[in-house]
Amino acid sequence: MADGEKGEFLIVTGMSGAGRTTVANALEDLGWYVVDNLPPQILRPLLDLTDMGGTALPKVAAVVDVRGRNLFDDFPGVARALRSRGSVRVLFLDASDDVLVRRFESVRRPHPLQGEGTLLDGIRIERARLAPIREAADLVIDTSTLNIHQLATQVSDIFSEEGQARHRVTLLSFGFKYGLPTDVDIVADMRFLPNPFWNEELRGLTGQDEEVRDYVLSRDGAMEFLDAYSAALAPVLEGYQRENKSHSTIAIGCTGGKHRSVAMSEELGRRLAAIPGVAVNVRHRDLGRE
Repeated sequence: MADGEKGEFLIVTGMSGAGRTTVANALEDLGWYVVDNLPPQILRPLLDLTDMGGTALPKVAAVVDVRGRNLFDDFPGVARALRSRGSVRVLFLDASDDVLVRRFESVRRPHPLQGEGTLLDGIRIERARLAPIREAADLVIDTSTLNIHQLATQVSDIFSEEGQARHRVTLLSFGFKYGLPTDVDIVADMRFLPNPFWNEELRGLTGQDEEVRDYVLSRDGAMEFLDAYSAALAPVLEGYQRENKSHSTIAIGCTGGKHRSVAMSEELGRRLAAIPGVAVNVRHRDLGRE
């Protein structure tokens, strides 16, 4: 953010059980600085951080709700004052009474306002208290029919910057002789290709060198594999975005992790980077091993 340029400030509020935690997590995944359970009186100094420019926080989201007790009564006036200062938006999360009851019952927790009454009593008190805030909100999302993944995806659709990646995939080359990598989603085996290790001119090079790359990619089956595998992965990575899975790791292995897996990972990475919403990071686990 350039000096003097103000950042974005988003206030997230709404009905208890309507999905504030899910929204906060989704915003964090998009690079927002999120502060939860913030008293309304602290919103003004927090907004100052976004107005400083330069090293200020470019995107701040503050989650405000009835856990603030009587402090929450100050919210309407504070929100109006903040809006007069610039780019401040209010996101209100709502859901039907019966859905909220089911959600509270599923986690076996009382509503923060029910006191000695029922869950529905607490929900009705909160709804009446929040009615003016809902009316003045910039954006209202009804989460009654949304699961947590669908809600996170909707938040990502609304608040993602144009061109911002919604899924990050790590392509990890490795050598089977050093063991399978842990915590990966998909593994592919490149040992169906001839090993450049047995070519004395290529043995001391790696899959990042042009000579090895050209050798590997020119072998029978190499391009066919890349065409088919990248086509097969495209709907998977698109599905990950719909399900709000923000990161995956695809391991590409060969015997030693220096030639075939490296060259194929690099080329596969170039192809997957063309998928909308996907950012690719290529890493080589065993490249420096003897």
